[in-house]
Amino acid sequence: MTQLGSSHRQTETLRINAASLPGESALATSPGIQSPPATADRQQEAYRVASEMFRQKPDWVMFFREVLGVGGVISRLFPTAAEKQEFERTEEYARIQQMLAKLREKRQTGGDEEPTRVITVRMPSSLHESLRAEAHCKQTSMNKLCISKLLQVIDEGLIPAEVLQRKSA
Repeated sequence: MTQLGSSHRQTETLRINAASLPGESALATSPGIQSPPATADRQQEAYRVASEMFRQKPDWVMFFREVLGVGGVISRLFPTAAEKQEFERTEEYARIQQMLAKLREKRQTGGDEEPTRVITVRMPSSLHESLRAEAHCKQTSMNKLCISKLLQVIDEGLIPAEVLQRKSA
């Protein structure tokens, strides 16, 4: 069996497990009739699904996509921005972030690689130098350092207001 075939089956298995989240079908089929699972239950469920996936040793990109990505487990369990922000302050979320960091330590091997995209970010040269020095101290590449920083939760209060205004316009 090829590596790609094996990865594809693993993705399908992970999706099947993540698709069976409690309360999801009840919420979709009968809104207003059944209340969503309690917040603590959803936090534990997010951690349980992430732990199960982590034990299957996926690559970090798959883990991110299925757990933290758009349409992933967390966004389905915590559909509003307020619910997601509340979850991001929990111990369960911190543990999920640790799982992601651990998976990123492993060297990625072919298989189910997701295409990469390139972005250009304009920044002052002093910030660029700071990032370069930090990457050197941590003995990593600037790319890995920047991806690590991008994966972190940013408090909405730390994003300049003009950026938020442009986003909504």
